[in-house]
Amino acid sequence: MSGFAYCVAGGKATRIDVKAALDTPGDLVWVHLTTNNAHAQDWLTDVAKVPDYVVDALTTTESRPRCDALGDGAFLNLRGRSDEELTASDPLASVRIWAVAGRVISVTRRSLTAVEAVTKAVEKGTIADPGDLIAAFASAITEELDPEVGELGDELDDCEADLDADKVFELRRKVTKVRSTAIGYRRFVQPQRAALEKLAALPCDWLHDDDRLHLNSAADRAARMAEELEAIRERSALMHEALTDLRAEQIDSRSLLISIVALIFLPLTFLTGLYGMNVEGLPFAKEPWAFDLIGGVCITITVGIIGYFSAKRWFG
Repeated sequence: MSGFAYCVAGGKATRIDVKAALDTPGDLVWVHLTTNNAHAQDWLTDVAKVPDYVVDALTTTESRPRCDALGDGAFLNLRGRSDEELTASDPLASVRIWAVAGRVISVTRRSLTAVEAVTKAVEKGTIADPGDLIAAFASAITEELDPEVGELGDELDDCEADLDADKVFELRRKVTKVRSTAIGYRRFVQPQRAALEKLAALPCDWLHDDDRLHLNSAADRAARMAEELEAIRERSALMHEALTDLRAEQIDSRSLLISIVALIFLPLTFLTGLYGMNVEGLPFAKEPWAFDLIGGVCITITVGIIGYFSAKRWFG
């Protein structure tokens, strides 16, 4: 288990040891733990005296954004960007936050880039209470996700602009990647909006009016991102259908070309095969001009078939 702690008193933030954090007086004590093992559970249960159901929520492996009012405190789970390489099905790292008056405990299992932004805000003295800290987390997470969602839309715009039959395979890979990423983001962004809205409406004394405004603003941004991700998902499906149609048209045109070539050579193959038989009685078999005659007939047939197909617009 690793982590850090801050104590905010009189508008000044001081970094302190995690072990001494719970005994340090101040307007706000923030303990952040980074863990993938059971040590955090032991510390939260035996040292911090956090209720068992809160410990389970803080340390669970699988989690979705949600907010629960628990006594005088609140539990909040948010998802944000990570500088680690995550799977397509789970593309965002989580932060689990337990807040009561004067104290906040946050836990991450994977690196969350928003933690650095919140830490800088604490050190600058712009965070004075638990409401400010949670609002800072919500704002930092949504601000980081917003440009990534916009970038997904830009990638899809580029694919639509480059729509061409010769780029079908390349475009399908890009569209599939954009769609899978959008689905993975939307899976967490949509419930994150509901979690922030629920937190903003909780009757907690440590949540002030300005905190609720910031939480509602982050919820509105999450709602807009969820709508944009849904639009990206639908556009990706339409784009995929368009690429499938282009591929089908490409196959049809190539099949038509093969059919035309086969139709041109079919009578020629019959004629040359007939005169290629090694039997007696073939007309003009002994004449020196017979080859030129057969060649001329083949050329005439070829030109006639090509002219017929051109007149019927088989070549497009």
